[in-house]
Amino acid sequence: MALKRSSLSVFLGFLLISLIAPRSIARFVVEKNSLRITSPDKIKGTYDSAIGNFGIPQYGGSMAGAVVYPKDNKKGCKEFDGFGISFQSKPGALPTFVLVDRGDCFFALKVWNAQKAGASAVLVADDMEEPLITMDTPAEDVSSAQYIENITIPSALIEKSFSETLKKALSDGDMVNVNLDWREAVPHPDDRVEYELWTNSNDECGVKCDMLMEFVKDFRGAAQILEKGGYTQFTPHYITWYCPQAFTLSRQCKSQCINHGRYCAPDPEQDFSSGYDGKDVVLENLRQLCVFKVANETKKPWVWWDYVTDFQIRCPMKEKKYNKECADAVIKSLGLDGKKIDKCMGDPNANSDNLVLKEEQDAQVGKGTRGDVTILPTLVVNNRQYRGKLEKGAVLKALCSGFEETTEPAVCLSGDVETNECLDNNGGCWQDKIANITACRDTFRGRVCECPLVDGVQFKGDGYKNCEVSGSGRCKINNGGCWHESRDGHTLSACLDVDGGKCHCPPGFKGDGVKSCVDVDECKERKACQCPACSCKNTWGSYECSCSGDLLYIRDHDTCISKSGTEVKSAWTVVWVIFIGLAMAAGGGYLVYKHKLRSYMDSEIRAIMAQYMPLDSQAEVPNHVHEERA
Repeated sequence: MALKRSSLSVFLGFLLISLIAPRSIARFVVEKNSLRITSPDKIKGTYDSAIGNFGIPQYGGSMAGAVVYPKDNKKGCKEFDGFGISFQSKPGALPTFVLVDRGDCFFALKVWNAQKAGASAVLVADDMEEPLITMDTPAEDVSSAQYIENITIPSALIEKSFSETLKKALSDGDMVNVNLDWREAVPHPDDRVEYELWTNSNDECGVKCDMLMEFVKDFRGAAQILEKGGYTQFTPHYITWYCPQAFTLSRQCKSQCINHGRYCAPDPEQDFSSGYDGKDVVLENLRQLCVFKVANETKKPWVWWDYVTDFQIRCPMKEKKYNKECADAVIKSLGLDGKKIDKCMGDPNANSDNLVLKEEQDAQVGKGTRGDVTILPTLVVNNRQYRGKLEKGAVLKALCSGFEETTEPAVCLSGDVETNECLDNNGGCWQDKIANITACRDTFRGRVCECPLVDGVQFKGDGYKNCEVSGSGRCKINNGGCWHESRDGHTLSACLDVDGGKCHCPPGFKGDGVKSCVDVDECKERKACQCPACSCKNTWGSYECSCSGDLLYIRDHDTCISKSGTEVKSAWTVVWVIFIGLAMAAGGGYLVYKHKLRSYMDSEIRAIMAQYMPLDSQAEVPNHVHEERA
């Protein structure tokens, strides 16, 4: 047993060397953000800081705050409550950026303690003069896993010399105001964001594997929306290592590697005698790469997210389902060509390179502005390594910052990336509390004050102090800000969509049209129903007028007339109309009859006369013939 453990330790040691050795010659790029001192003037300027690989950096945005250096617990390794220290900002004050010293505990623990005390961001002062490094999370520290997941504030490492400058200004009694800027942390060269995720199919590697699996499941929907819309181009990658030459033919190497030690992965349980082997992980990594390649050939690269998510759920190592049989069932359920995927994977026992995995090892080497991939998982956005918490909202914000402002897709303005600044005093923007309308809108870059478009009605203004309804349809929104009232089932409003959108009291009312419209008493003010026989009664917005006796009120002429007189007059009018109509019809008929009769008699007379004498209209008929004799 001792020998077995010894050989395991030696092998793991060599495997670790194979992983670490390239780092000595590798180019590790530290992702930075801009830190700008705005006051005091004597240290005003822009400085570099290294983004922490936990928490949520405000990609695409910026944050202003005031720096505080605590008198006690300067390294932040203990809870600040124990020292009676709070960094909670007072209403109206700038957020607090806590400066702590490096050393004695994990970077993440310093940030967590500061966050619990009310800090909005943390600056960690390096304890030696050296190039900036990336503050990473503890490798496999189970006790730190819970608080790392709950870190939501950004953090950055600053150089020792710069931190001494900040401390000197603070000791002199100066207020040090800082602006952290992540707007250029991710470049945006075109209208499409390209990103890649370096991942692993092993689901038994501890806290980081659990975090990675959870992220893939949560981010799948957003990733597929971006990919289907053509907004992004995603590529998955998998890290593999080679087996040291001295161990190529060993049992350990054969169980952890394929293709004669060329492509290896650590044993999932770190126990060669039981459970799954490293080569099982390599084979599944290779299968997932081939799933992406085959899906990409069918113009549906987003199916990779479905496969990886379903494989995690249906084929976990804990249930002993992490195998080809389960993988093939997932592939079949997604309608993918299993034969093409098997062909893509090649022969794992061949003593030759696997082209797919060879490309992956080559891709691990940094290119351009991207450093070598040495941390798993690693997210790269537009060739820049992402730093921060691997969480849906944080990653989506980083992707969205890769678009030029105003060109980002709708998913970038979803609730997942809202900053929720509008919840605090409405973000300082205009609002109509009665209509529940605000000019404040949360985006991943921060809140903006823009007059809104509501139910097709556009508001116009500066968005801060005023927004007024403009154009047609304004009366739909809170009656256009005009007076309105309802009585007895009737609603009246002073809002009109014409006349420049002004408020006018409706007929029968008087007032400013905005705050009040008062009913006009037409009877008291003698504006209507004033004839001698009229009786006036005022109503809301109008009046009622009646006539005494057998009289009828004519509203247009404001007068009363007799109902009977009107009826007799109307009856005689009808009689005369009928009589005149009959007379005209009779006269017309007589004229037509007379004309036809005369025409008939003329034709008969002409016919009789034509029998006895030629008429002028007839040609003369000869009564003898002239003959020429021979």
